[in-house]
Amino acid sequence: MDQKRQVKLYLAAPRGFCAGVDRAIQIVEQALEKYGKPVYVRHEIVHNKFVVDGLRDKGAVFVEELHEIPTEHKDRPVIFSAHGVPKSVPEEASAKNMFYIDATCPLVSKVHREAERHHKNGAHIILIGHNGHPEVEGTMGQLPDGSVTLIETVDDVATLDFPADETLAFATQTTLSLDDTADIVAALQEKFPQIRAPHKEDICYATTNRQSAVKEIADKADVMFVIGAPNSSNSNRLVEVAKNYGAKEAYLIQFENEIKEEWLENAQVIGLTAGASAPDILVKNVIRKLEDKFDLDVEEVAITKEDIVFKLPRAVA
Repeated sequence: MDQKRQVKLYLAAPRGFCAGVDRAIQIVEQALEKYGKPVYVRHEIVHNKFVVDGLRDKGAVFVEELHEIPTEHKDRPVIFSAHGVPKSVPEEASAKNMFYIDATCPLVSKVHREAERHHKNGAHIILIGHNGHPEVEGTMGQLPDGSVTLIETVDDVATLDFPADETLAFATQTTLSLDDTADIVAALQEKFPQIRAPHKEDICYATTNRQSAVKEIADKADVMFVIGAPNSSNSNRLVEVAKNYGAKEAYLIQFENEIKEEWLENAQVIGLTAGASAPDILVKNVIRKLEDKFDLDVEEVAITKEDIVFKLPRAVA
């Protein structure tokens, strides 16, 4: 039998579920246990097919809008996703006498409250984020139309046209690239010296930690795999960070069977991480696949230990 080629695998830590994702999934599971099925969830609870399919199998029904919930089921629990929702959504649920549970990540809620506070103090908000992402739609939807201007890049800053005496504040999506956001913030502060910053960094601890862990191993890796969904902002940023910090190749995969043979042909060193909404079972499946092919030497590179836990809402606690 052919001897397996020796390959080094660096496993980034922290990786996978963050406290906000863990809480959101628990809310759906606890609601099913407490209230029976079906339980409705507006939008994917988190951006991960494996997680969503697993909850669907247990009795969760996913809808994009509240009007999709049948009238005879309006007394069933409806859960808002971890990404947050515009204010119009709970208002609509209340108007229809629906029983809703908000699974918005507390760190996203912090950005919402901060934006409201700046608006109340007369500031126009500049939001750094990705157009169309549910978290961005939720944050913009906390305030009246026209109160928030969305920008995505440093180039967008040049297009902003506010009077010199305009009261301005900025906020950011919680799952952005630290490096890209720092450049955008620097451009904003240079153009608008009066702009108010968040009290504390909006980009969440989990995004920061996962990016820092990837930076630690990227320049050693011939190929880096990030486990996450194509619509997961934080997972896509991890791929970008890996490439920017020296990985020869970096790929976003959802499952181990998406790994192509040609990606592994010349790999002596592989890096592996998972986005904040990817469960650990998917990491284990990738390692198992690599172990079948290679004589694998696995080393975990841990930059910090996460021990944050968020409380569950009273409705499911």
